[in-house]
Amino acid sequence: MPRRSLPRRLLRWLALAALAWLLLTWLAVLLLRFVPPVTSAVMLERRVGAWVHGERDFRLRQHWVPWSQVSPWVPLAMVAGEDQKFPYHHGFDFDSIHEAIDAADDGARLRGASTISQQTAKNLFLWNGRSFVRKGLEAYFTVLLELTWPKRRILEVYMNIAELGDGIYGVGAASEMYFRQPPSRLSPAQAARLAAVLPSPRRLHADRPSAYVQRRADWIERQMRQLGGPSYLGDRR
Repeated sequence: MPRRSLPRRLLRWLALAALAWLLLTWLAVLLLRFVPPVTSAVMLERRVGAWVHGERDFRLRQHWVPWSQVSPWVPLAMVAGEDQKFPYHHGFDFDSIHEAIDAADDGARLRGASTISQQTAKNLFLWNGRSFVRKGLEAYFTVLLELTWPKRRILEVYMNIAELGDGIYGVGAASEMYFRQPPSRLSPAQAARLAAVLPSPRRLHADRPSAYVQRRADWIERQMRQLGGPSYLGDRR
């Protein structure tokens, strides 16, 4: 009889552990709907990496800027450059995923198809790298974010924790570092240059744009106009 009850106890403990995980992670996501995150998992990873590799001069720059104090061109530029269906999908852009898979089947390098919601989940709670475990957790936290936060909150947090340079996180630090002005005064061209470095922020520079960055920024500006300007995002509560 004790032997038969052991699997049941294990299943019970596993069920309780899963329930505790669900509650704790959901409570964390719920709290961050209202409280600005003081850091993110990716920022912590960068700090640890700098310490491990002996980067004595490394300094991480980031500070929170609320939505109302950011130029409306900034969130539009990020949506135009990263995830144009952001206002309408529920965390996953399945059309982009299918296109990426089809391109890989045709011999192209497999490209990312992560939405802003997925990138926010990864940056806030997880780590860089590619693995099935991380992608699974990313999907889990993406669902939590989409169920718990309004779209504007997801975009607000993303703007504040996205890496926009080596050790430079968020639009507040990037605006002051690159353009010497608060994010509320960023022009469409400046916002587009910030969004243009997102694919590789440690290699690309918004203040000293290469030909590639400038071409990408020009393309993002065109997309911003085609989307109809900041009104594309609407209220997005």
